[in-house]
Amino acid sequence: MTHVLHRHLHQTPPVAVAGRGVHLIDAAGNDYLDACGGAAVSCLGHGHPDVIAAMHAQIDRLAYAHTSFFTTEVAETLADHLVRTGPAGTSHAYFVSGGSEAIEAALKMARQYFVEIGQPQRARFVARRQSYHGNTLGALAVGGNEWRRRQFGPLLIDVEHVAPCYPYRDLHAGETEHAYGQRLAAELDATFRRLGPERVIAFVAETVGGATAGVLAPVPGYFKAVREVCDRYGILLILDEVMCGMGRTGSLHACEQENVVPDLVTIAKGLGGGFQPIGAVLAQRRLVDAMSQGSGFFQHGHTYLGHPVACAAALAVQRVIERDGLLIRVRERGAAFERRLRDRFRDHPHVGDIRGRGLFWGIELVQDRASKAPFDPARKVHARVRAAGMARGLMTYPMGGTLDGRQGDHILLAPPFIVEEAHLDQIVERLGAAIDAAVDLGVATV
Repeated sequence: MTHVLHRHLHQTPPVAVAGRGVHLIDAAGNDYLDACGGAAVSCLGHGHPDVIAAMHAQIDRLAYAHTSFFTTEVAETLADHLVRTGPAGTSHAYFVSGGSEAIEAALKMARQYFVEIGQPQRARFVARRQSYHGNTLGALAVGGNEWRRRQFGPLLIDVEHVAPCYPYRDLHAGETEHAYGQRLAAELDATFRRLGPERVIAFVAETVGGATAGVLAPVPGYFKAVREVCDRYGILLILDEVMCGMGRTGSLHACEQENVVPDLVTIAKGLGGGFQPIGAVLAQRRLVDAMSQGSGFFQHGHTYLGHPVACAAALAVQRVIERDGLLIRVRERGAAFERRLRDRFRDHPHVGDIRGRGLFWGIELVQDRASKAPFDPARKVHARVRAAGMARGLMTYPMGGTLDGRQGDHILLAPPFIVEEAHLDQIVERLGAAIDAAVDLGVATV
């Protein structure tokens, strides 16, 4: 019997006891190839000696100091690193314990900015359907996954949601990708005007959609058009790069590939690589200056923000990425991964779409390729893929509700940056077997 309140109350997961490189081992001795980094977290894999050494050294020096009394050398150094490598104009990093906290902080920072500059009437956020921004109440409110929001709806602030950038489903026949991006930007503009642009704080979006939509990469020009619409009305752009950022797509920040600079960008998972809980908000100087010249403080905080051991782990992770040239490796291994995925699944009768960037890939499963009809949600194909993969020593990150929170199944793949080509072969081989088993109703996989 377990006294841990696990995510699923009818199943107790295997007990993880060790991690080495791209592998996790459970108490029964089973070895799992981690093809998803947990939830796109373990960018350096498991047990990296440089990160562990940095954490030990920080614990020996100082494990904790509350930020209402002290700053620490390691937090200052990490902030310097993130500002140096951040989007142009980034001046400060605000440290938290994870992605949801980062989104909460960004929402508050955006609201306070407008209060400080004398526009307190701005009180609305606009985000996208099928987005995921975290599970705290503010993050859940801007998130657009209806299944996650439904039972907590009465507790959530009112947020307007527009269409995601989802060309596989929403690109019109004969429509170019550029025209599609412009159409989405026009919808955003119309939404701002309907709400009253002087009342809107920010547009919140994942640069590359993650967990709930299955790696939705934007079409060329989409975010530049979005940035222009936001600038037209003085509305902030908050980009959520909790999952897709910190090298996952082949550039340190995914927005670099879009040639846009957000006002606030949230980071987490790949920041600390899972060695410690940490996240951050990277802020543009004009927002911080407004608070500095106004009230003189940011009215927000948590007990463990800027935790020294977490900062030490994140700093070590980022130094390894920079020292070992892992962004180049992500691009090279990502291209090799894409080739393998397309070779294996391009003619698969139940693979509708393969999409992604770098080492961040999504596979959308369908009942029928021609019509793009999804599987009956009752079949829980995503859960069957997960179970079939685990039985074959493969960890993936499948999810259901890809289309609308109820229909659709996808598999998210986000292997560590240290993955070798031989691992990619194993991932694709085992994944193919898992998908084939999962879509065969005669095979018991759950």
